[in-house]
Amino acid sequence: MMEKLYKILPKYAFLPMIISIGFNAFVYFGTRPFTDRLYHYDLSIPLDHSIPIIPFFMIPYVLAYVTWILGFIIIGRESRQVCYEVMTAEQIAKVICLIFFIFLPAQIVRPEITGNSFSEQLTKLVYAVDEPNNLFPSIHCMLNWLLFRTSFYCKKVGKTYRIAMFFAALIIFASVLFTKQHLIVDIFGGILAAEFGLFVSKKWKIYRFYYKLEKKTVNYEKC
Repeated sequence: MMEKLYKILPKYAFLPMIISIGFNAFVYFGTRPFTDRLYHYDLSIPLDHSIPIIPFFMIPYVLAYVTWILGFIIIGRESRQVCYEVMTAEQIAKVICLIFFIFLPAQIVRPEITGNSFSEQLTKLVYAVDEPNNLFPSIHCMLNWLLFRTSFYCKKVGKTYRIAMFFAALIIFASVLFTKQHLIVDIFGGILAAEFGLFVSKKWKIYRFYYKLEKKTVNYEKC
């Protein structure tokens, strides 16, 4: 079983990926018990209120998870260097999100969805399981921008992949607005968080931590 998984994702990539998944759950859900009773800010601008809700955009919003899976598999398969540098950047960006979620909790007012089409039912489901907080920066936008930016690190895939990641990011930016999951400022916050993570990871070579950790947990000869 594991050998089949290693054909999809190299062994060295599993640890940073697992850490990112766990940290994501902590950042998004683990902060809420600390912030539920805090004052939540309204970061909307007049333009936000003029954007209509289009339930159809909940489909690409949910499909962003597929983009992340494919994108991070490609990053993991590229090389140790790329994998460790990008995953470290992603985790640093999540730390930025964590700080803002705690010290600048924000919320959004969602409209009532009354229709029964597939996209409207999907929107109702997402609204039911995802509280309208932990907005700034947008993790959805941060991850998709990070995948676009780091697509230039991936030499094993062609130009088509980079173009696809660019348009995927634009579609996700639109989806978070048209589904009333985020505000305009959340998009820019997500972009800045991703850029900060990339800068810090490369500038101070924090990704070297994974090389040290790998020596203790992974057999290089079998990777």
